[in-house]
Amino acid sequence: MAKVVQFIKESYDEMTQKVTWPTWGELQSSAILVLVASLIIALVIFAMDKGSTFVLDTFYKSLSN
Repeated sequence: MAKVVQFIKESYDEMTQKVTWPTWGELQSSAILVLVASLIIALVIFAMDKGSTFVLDTFYKSLSN
């Protein structure tokens, strides 16, 4: 049990004394960057999905004629 208490104390000390936390501005910049990157990736996947659907629909329609 003493090891668990020591671990918790050391973890708390590290989180409060040794970790460099981002500023509010840095956090906002990072959040905006993640949002923009997520939107771009979503648009790329959407375009790939629509493109492959179009190609497959065209292919299947050409086989049925």
